[in-house]
Amino acid sequence: MSAPRQFTGDTLVIATHNKGKVPEIAALLKDYVAKFPSAGELGLAEPEETESTYIGNAALKARAAAMASGLPALADDSGVSVAGLDGAPGIYSARWAGPSKDFTLAMERVQRELEAVTDRKGDRAAFICALALAWPDGHVEAVEGRLDGTLTFPPRGGRGFGYDPIFIPDGYSITCGEMDPAEKQAISHRADAFQKLKILCFGAK
Repeated sequence: MSAPRQFTGDTLVIATHNKGKVPEIAALLKDYVAKFPSAGELGLAEPEETESTYIGNAALKARAAAMASGLPALADDSGVSVAGLDGAPGIYSARWAGPSKDFTLAMERVQRELEAVTDRKGDRAAFICALALAWPDGHVEAVEGRLDGTLTFPPRGGRGFGYDPIFIPDGYSITCGEMDPAEKQAISHRADAFQKLKILCFGAK
């Protein structure tokens, strides 16, 4: 097996049209990268997510941005996988919130669907974040981070976003929606994934 390809250069395209993601990713990689143009800023098309896994979708988005821009590109795909729902909503986590991105509806749907199954598997769940770093020649390096925990209803806490108010991380008694943002960031699936990527492709120890 060949060694992971290392990132070289000073510019990394962030394969997203979500402006909020860029400063967050830039803060995590600022020690290794100087410039972070987004796919949206570069006017790149947004590919349809047609893969069946987090890593598959992240790789698809990163590869499309890298090949279109001629620069290395980074993409992520994330969601919550609920054990009692056989891993759903999974890669469809954002779609469960509907066109208006109303995660109150998404959380209500998780609760409703769990109440309809006979084995809820202890309401166990995991937040998953896949990161894919792609080069213009189509090569991809990918990692996956996770945060395991248990779901609780009704939702608690107004901090965070997405499914945070129903997710209690292992070792905690409060939801991600009740946590101090810095504390949540330190243990998050995203932080786990970025740490793995920095070791894999950016020479971090």
